[in-house]
Amino acid sequence: MHTLPRDGLALSSLDEQLLLPGTKGLPLTEPLRQGAVGVQGWNVLRGDTSFPVAVLKASALQHNLSWMRDFCARHGATLAPHGKTTMSPQLFAAQLANGAWGITLASATQVQVAHRFNVRRVLLANQLVARADIEAVLALLHDDPDFECFVLADSLDGVARLSQAVTTRSLLRPLPVLVELGLAGKRAGCRTPEEALAVARVVAGAEGLVLAGFEGYEGLLVTQDREADIRAVKAFLAELVDLVETADGEALFGAAEILISAGGSSYFDLVARGFAGMEGLSRPVRPVLRSGCYLTSDHGSYRRLLAQLDAREAYGEGLRPALEVWSMVQSRPEPGLAILTMGKRDAGYDEALPTPLFMHCPGSEAGQPTALPAGCEIFKMNDQHAYLSLPQGDIRDSLRVGDLVGCGISHPCTTFDKWQLLLAVDDAYNVTQALNTFF
Repeated sequence: MHTLPRDGLALSSLDEQLLLPGTKGLPLTEPLRQGAVGVQGWNVLRGDTSFPVAVLKASALQHNLSWMRDFCARHGATLAPHGKTTMSPQLFAAQLANGAWGITLASATQVQVAHRFNVRRVLLANQLVARADIEAVLALLHDDPDFECFVLADSLDGVARLSQAVTTRSLLRPLPVLVELGLAGKRAGCRTPEEALAVARVVAGAEGLVLAGFEGYEGLLVTQDREADIRAVKAFLAELVDLVETADGEALFGAAEILISAGGSSYFDLVARGFAGMEGLSRPVRPVLRSGCYLTSDHGSYRRLLAQLDAREAYGEGLRPALEVWSMVQSRPEPGLAILTMGKRDAGYDEALPTPLFMHCPGSEAGQPTALPAGCEIFKMNDQHAYLSLPQGDIRDSLRVGDLVGCGISHPCTTFDKWQLLLAVDDAYNVTQALNTFF
């Protein structure tokens, strides 16, 4: 049973593979064909799965897919969501079926995974420098001429490595390159527009390459001063626009359209507005947003930032958190402490520790979990344990060993990579589908 659109990707091998006992989150005692997961009648709240278990609320996913499709339509933007967030072919398929132009990825191996499942267009938003990685991408382009892959460069040395590799391979078309504009003191990217323009000129003249556009990542501009952050984001986007216009004036672009790309999961509304209305150039301009975390959102860092985006956008309900990790109370060693069967191996903790949301007693008649009271907090995690502090009140008596606790996550990227398989659930927590990841 499938509850998400599949958009023609080659997913049948996932449906047919056998899941073995020991698959994290599943209650298996014998092999099970993955495509049969959704007809087992499992329900998380009944305690039918193993714990911990990572779940995705299908209704929230569908809402977020539609929300972003409509957002891009309103702003005339193109979406190439960052696949490194989930590395899930089934979720790639759902995004493509909801209007995504392609999938953004961060490494050559991720590109190979996407191609294996028949993703046809990839933006590799990272520097491609290792010889084996360059060869891996070029092999895909050589053997599958209809496959498209855009790569980045931010240095003359990087351009030379790409050009040398491409000239030794016979491709039907040149490799499209976007020049990356970076930020001082941050990660990759040319540090000034002048440097970026110099790299663009070299790309335009390099054998086997074609200048396709410019790219940057504004999501690193997050401090405690939100007004200053927004000013910095807008200034950075203006620099990218100026680069496109200057390069076009020098006739550096060689593809049918010009790509200009930015847009993490914090400021993509500002990016869409900043790239709007680029007309009068030598060829059409395609603004490409790369937000990846929009699909699941979260209950932490992105939820706070997206609340500000919602206020700026002022367009109905915003994105909904979809990702939860459920675990079981395994010990109540002290009145104000519960130990959960969940730890650093199961839930991201790089941005913040998980947020305890719900409790539920398996076997109870309640159809929905109960919200935990204010003051419940996960204050520490080991590899396999989470420490849940309980405030004074009834919760200290009502939460018992064997009860379930559902947690929200801050920064979904570093929770997905802890699970080879997540479960899609409906609003009653019935399991409807298994979703794979490839990290």
